[in-house]
Amino acid sequence: MNPPAAAPFHWRGHRLELLAEKVLWDPQQGLLLLADLHLGKAESFQCQGIPLPSDGDAATLNALLAVAHRLQPRLVVVLGDLIHSRLGLTQELRQKLAALPSLLGCPLRLIGGNHERGSWLEGLVQEPSLTMGPLWLSHAPEPTAGRLNVCGHRHPVALVGRGADRLRLPCFAYDPALEQLVLPSFGALTGGYPCPDGEALWLVADGAVVSWKPGREASSRRARRVA
Repeated sequence: MNPPAAAPFHWRGHRLELLAEKVLWDPQQGLLLLADLHLGKAESFQCQGIPLPSDGDAATLNALLAVAHRLQPRLVVVLGDLIHSRLGLTQELRQKLAALPSLLGCPLRLIGGNHERGSWLEGLVQEPSLTMGPLWLSHAPEPTAGRLNVCGHRHPVALVGRGADRLRLPCFAYDPALEQLVLPSFGALTGGYPCPDGEALWLVADGAVVSWKPGREASSRRARRVA
């Protein structure tokens, strides 16, 4: 059996789906959520004399268009850091962003992130955090009583394995105490940061979403030694 390409996530009777494309899908609202694309990152580094290939944006945008065409959302919301910096806002990138809603086939909204500060994007207003149904959408974590806070900013990853076999895999991270769901970074050229203890994690790897408990490897090794 192939691992699932999606994992259900229920919050107070509202069904969401964690998808292997590193997006959150709300079928009831027709809402597609993603965070931290960091478009123009390679060009930002090139301006500082650091050579990076310029093909990351194409991979990121193509991945977004593919999932949007598959799901046919009513609305796409980027939870901040659509771009990396003003330095990477080339004319080519501006043209691609201007055409993006038409290519997606639905409206596009942007919650302003820290990397958009001081930048102006034609036809795309940087909005503050907002409510959509039972969800509180923000860039950085903003726990809000009575709503599920869906956010980005942290670029969560899980550390799987040990030593030379250790992997850093992007993941969805849910804090039940704060009722906060952090999305993995969507961009092809983004790094990640390990999650704190106490969060429920879903790994994203090889086109699958898998529930994961940190420390599972250590528990498995102890069980084998006892056996």
